[in-house]
Amino acid sequence: MDVLSKKVNPLHTLAVWCPDWPVVAAAAEASLPPHLPAAVVRANEVVACSAVARAEGVRRGMRRRAAQGQCPELAVFEYDEVRDARLFEPVAAAVEELAPGIEVVRPGLVVVAAQGPVGYFKSAEAAAERLVDHIAVHAGVEAQVGLADGLFAATLAAHRGLIVPPGRTREFLAPLGIHELDQPAERRQDRAELVDLLRRLGLRTLGAFAAVPERDVATRFGRAAVLAHRLAAGLEERPRSRRRPAPELSVTRDLDPPIDRVDAAAFAAKGLAERLHAGLADRGLACTRLGIRATTENGEELHRVWRCAEPLTPQGIADRVRWQLDGWLTRARLTSGVHRLRLDPEEVVDATALQLGLWPGAGQDQGEAAERAARAMVHVQGLLGPDAVLTPVLGGGRGPVERVRLVPWGDERAPAADPDQPWPGQLPSPSPATVFAEPEPVALLDSSGADVVVTGYAELVVRPHRIVHGGRVRQVVAWSGPWPVDERWWDAENAMRGARLQVLGTAADGEEQAFLLIRAGGKWAVEGVYD
Repeated sequence: MDVLSKKVNPLHTLAVWCPDWPVVAAAAEASLPPHLPAAVVRANEVVACSAVARAEGVRRGMRRRAAQGQCPELAVFEYDEVRDARLFEPVAAAVEELAPGIEVVRPGLVVVAAQGPVGYFKSAEAAAERLVDHIAVHAGVEAQVGLADGLFAATLAAHRGLIVPPGRTREFLAPLGIHELDQPAERRQDRAELVDLLRRLGLRTLGAFAAVPERDVATRFGRAAVLAHRLAAGLEERPRSRRRPAPELSVTRDLDPPIDRVDAAAFAAKGLAERLHAGLADRGLACTRLGIRATTENGEELHRVWRCAEPLTPQGIADRVRWQLDGWLTRARLTSGVHRLRLDPEEVVDATALQLGLWPGAGQDQGEAAERAARAMVHVQGLLGPDAVLTPVLGGGRGPVERVRLVPWGDERAPAADPDQPWPGQLPSPSPATVFAEPEPVALLDSSGADVVVTGYAELVVRPHRIVHGGRVRQVVAWSGPWPVDERWWDAENAMRGARLQVLGTAADGEEQAFLLIRAGGKWAVEGVYD
């Protein structure tokens, strides 16, 4: 039976979450005092910031320069997954001392079946309190605990420090915003696009999305949206254990000499990860819960389970093994080097769930996908020449044409103008999907068939009635603008004065099309077309 046809009863789950973990880890490594504002950036974009930085106006998604302008004393650190995982090991170890059988979802978040700790400490409240105190004493960091049915709901409960009784998860999720489906730490582009679409459709809460029949969701949005719909309804994406992995699927490597350095651990992780993935692929399987076991020369046994939302690629397996070994070697105070390493696929799914594409995206490791794409692009350049593969780079500017620069694949992707500079008169969002290098002539007519004129104050003289582009006539049903264009007024030869207008037209067959028009020199032209 396909997973989409199954109804799964979620397991009551306890989640331990360390807020702003990338910032906490970076600040701890740099010995930064907690009262100073800090942020972690990736590709010059803020991916995490401390509470002190948020109080100063810094927000996730800000450009680095904008964040530093908002808070000049902001301490900025580069994003480092290895650092996050290494420094999280003491936290995971502290949780495991009170709640054996934990699973690391990602650095900053661990989960465990709630039955054990709740039963041992007699209540969920007592278990949560003991865990928070124990982590603070033994790991020196703050944590929040949440309980709910399933991983997704338990994580959201931990964000709020709430305990949701069994069977009440859907009631807890219903009023939460639809944006909760797109967790920033997961960086899933497909989920971000789905959330944006649901918002535009008027589905603002998880409850509103859950109320849509699953059949309609599958028909309209596809499989990925059905899985998100299940989360919104308080169900599991997939069964907790879809099949029991055969013992021979595990892979082991004896290390001689034993490894006690991080660089050696990275090399060992890569080879073992490729062996595990190849063995699973031969049976049509992929791993979603990875068990990592290490044995030292002195007989110390180490074990950790990593839970993954999507099936792991070879690079994804290698990353988690490397992170875990890094944490053990640097934080676990081992008395000797690791001489045996074993990987166990704790949970597997059909390999059809691992659908690798050319471009990085959900369900695949971005590093591996980017490498595959790069090889394909270089091959095309070898056949057709370096200018055959161009990458668009968005920079600063006012009009859509001047903002885009096409760069040959492999060259530095530097914008022609700094996008972080102020650009008064810049075209408002959204931007056109198709931009013409040279604006195409178009006719914008009023009800009498005369040309629509724009005054020197950027005002329409009459209402636009028809637009004629490419020999096709469309009735104008809506428009926005015009916006004045007055560029390079100091340069008589290159100065441009005119106005831009967004127009929505409907053809006789009902097809709608939106255009970005510009009027300059007494004529209308199309600069871009919206999808």
